Amino acid sequence: MKVNINEMPVAMELGGNIMRTAKGFGDMDVNFHEFEAGTDFTPILQGLEDDLCPCPHYGYIIEGAFRFIYKDGSEEVYETGDIYYAPAGHTAIVEKDTKLIDFSPVRAHEVLMSHVERVLASMEG
Repeated sequence: MKVNINEMPVAMELGGNIMRTAKGFGDMDVNFHEFEAGTDFTPILQGLEDDLCPCPHYGYIIEGAFRFIYKDGSEEVYETGDIYYAPAGHTAIVEKDTKLIDFSPVRAHEVLMSHVERVLASMEG
């Protein structure tokens, strides 16, 4: 199976942040994200366990810089060309306009995305 990142369905769009997801890759979702500098995911994760992302991500930074902040307070910045693993229990802040590809376990990713959809819906209504 394959998918072209330009043909992936948009799962969510908020301002200049576009999240695309392709399913059907075994036990993983494939995601292509375009995030604007300054985007802080912390508020949108409120209400999840420890107010942190419950989903691990395995990815590659195509361009930009993305900072993960973990439950223990440690931080890692991933930049253009970096391959990364971010375990569950994190938040993130976009340091520079970023394009990235990540792979996320389907079940944990569904928990995350369902929560994000509820939060965004409550902000609209």
